[in-house]
Parts: sequence; structure tokens; C-alpha cells
Amino acid sequence: MYAVIDNGGKQYRVALGDRLKVESLKAEPGAKINLERVLMVAGEGDLEVGTPHLDTAVEATVIGHGRGKKVRIFKMRRRKGSRQHAGHRQNYTELEITRIGDAQAAPAEPQAETAAPAPETEVLEPQPAAPEAAAAEDDLTQITGVGPAIVDKLNAIGITSLTQIAALTEEDIERVNGELSFKGRIERDDWVGQAKQLLKAGKQ
Repeated sequence: MYAVIDNGGKQYRVALGDRLKVESLKAEPGAKINLERVLMVAGEGDLEVGTPHLDTAVEATVIGHGRGKKVRIFKMRRRKGSRQHAGHRQNYTELEITRIGDAQAAPAEPQAETAAPAPETEVLEPQPAAPEAAAAEDDLTQITGVGPAIVDKLNAIGITSLTQIAALTEEDIERVNGELSFKGRIERDDWVGQAKQLLKAGKQ
């Protein structure tokens, strides 16, 4: 059995026991809330569609609150000397669906009072990522004027990271322009300056 609900301007398909993240709600962890904007409920061979909402309610338990991954925004105005960098992390509330109409999620099985001790395992110290792995994770398309096709061309001549672009000298830029027929694009869009700004923002 599942339902389609409307919350925060978004639609979610939920079933009993599902966990989902919705727009931030004013509720304490452990509290039970009713999601009353139910658009559709489907069971074994049955289907109810609201016009637009059904009288059925979906009950959920608040698991907790958190913030999503940081979204970085970089804006640059060509030939204006203007660069703006901003970041945003969206607040959310995590819910667990416990009831859809008359159907209720089965209670969790009680854990055994005693448990066998876990075998001792060797704790390994975390190893720093190799420079090649860190470079491979750079997204060169963050630079204005660089698209997937240009990224492939840069990778073909060994340029795979923002650090490499930030360290380009005038001789390097002339060589890359010549090999890839960029005709001054690197200087015109200030790739080196953009790469330095992105690296600086990533360390914050």
C-alpha cells in the first residue's frame, strides 16, 4: 500500500515504514504529525484519487531535523571584473511513515537483551586521498566557458583539476591555446582567476 502526498509544494510517493526528507517543519523529534494533503492512495487492487485531496490522512513520526548539502553558486560578469560566490544549505525534516489511512506499520521487533560480543577488529588510521584521486573529483565545468566537450579536451592533454588550471603560466596558456585552438579563450574568460576563486571557496 502506498500514497502520494503533497508537502511544501512537492509530491512524494510513500509507503509504510518509508523515511523521507521534506521541507522544514515546526515539530519536535519523536512527535507524530498528520500529512493531510493526500492526493492518492493505492492498495491491493484498489485506487483512490482525490479531487484534489482525499479525506484519508497519512501519519508520520518526526525523526529529526538537518541541513542538506551545500550548494555553491558562482557568478561572473565578463569584462566587468565582477565575481560573486555564495552558498546555501536547505533545512529539512526527516519523517518516517507510520500509518496510511487504517493501515499501520508493524512495530519494530524487540532486540535481544544480551548479544554476543563483537569480534575485535583492527582499527586502521584513515589515509589521505591520493592527489590523483582528489584531482579527478574536480568539476571543471564550474568555470564559466568550460563545458563537457572542453573538459574532455583538457583531460586529453593531462589537465584534470582546478589546481592545475590555477597554476597555469603564460607559457602554459599559450601552449594549451595552440594545442586546442582556443584562440585566447583562457585569458578572455579568466580561467586562472576563476579556478583560484573556486579553490578558495572550497577551503572555507
